Amino acid sequence: MSLLGRDLAVDLGGSRTRIYVRGKGIVLDEPSAVTIDGRTGKIIAYGADATGEETCWPVSGGLPADGDLTRRMVKHFLGKVHRRPLARPRLVMALPDGSTPLERATLRDVAYDAEARQIRLIPHSLAAALGAGLPVREYVGGMVIDIGRDSARIAVLSGGEAVATTAVPSGGRAVDRAIARLVEHEHGRTLDEREAEAAKHHAGADGNPVTVRVKDPDTGREHDVRLPVERIREAAGPAIESIVWAARETVERCPAELIGDLGERGLVLVGGGALLAGLPRRLRESLGMPVRRAERPLECVALGLGTCVDDLGLRARLRRRR
Repeated sequence: MSLLGRDLAVDLGGSRTRIYVRGKGIVLDEPSAVTIDGRTGKIIAYGADATGEETCWPVSGGLPADGDLTRRMVKHFLGKVHRRPLARPRLVMALPDGSTPLERATLRDVAYDAEARQIRLIPHSLAAALGAGLPVREYVGGMVIDIGRDSARIAVLSGGEAVATTAVPSGGRAVDRAIARLVEHEHGRTLDEREAEAAKHHAGADGNPVTVRVKDPDTGREHDVRLPVERIREAAGPAIESIVWAARETVERCPAELIGDLGERGLVLVGGGALLAGLPRRLRESLGMPVRRAERPLECVALGLGTCVDDLGLRARLRRRR
């Protein structure tokens, strides 16, 4: 694949990393994972090839939790899609709202260590809203809730800028762990995170029990257990309520005219946690506004960053309008 002179967007998520290439769309979508050899301490696999107990997840909340591993991982991913070392790409990346100058500098270091010649940082809320199709260029209120692996990020935007933002540590991983605790408490078995995540996504509106693969901690043997959807939803309840409370508090900090816009336009859910059954209904009940899932919730941030890659002057024009 020859991408000489192409501009790229990197959506650095806690669960997955996605790379968008100008004119081509999303060309890479792999787990943000790194496997380390427990004996030598050397990295032996990245992304889709990273499996086993020695697998690390070096990104949290859109920022490097382990700077060295994140830099190596991003460089590896870029090497898979940009094979011309003498043609260093320009990168667009999402910067979480409320990030510190140190966190901003760390994200820039990741990009430059991966051989980028230029880096543009776009507010995460703006990228998510663009990818979800919100009218961010208009001076009306729009709300987006992005539920990722480690956190839920809530933002109200108007005229291309975030008016109010909140982040809470109630992401999809918190729900997965709650489901694993449910299995351990009621069945005396262990459930790994991937099985828990699958159970969360399969707990749909049809109400059918979800089958998961569990392990006996004493014998190591595996077998299937059927979980009632109601019990899965109960396990997810505390995380859902934390997101609902944060969303309500975020709306209350907005000007009255924007609250009126939200009452008409509602909010959009993005991220893997947007697939959580029961969340849209609970948000509608609490906030009294329409709630919808984005058409491509898992890819919204990457697509929003891609919009900025396709039109590198967009962010500057939005700023000049204010």
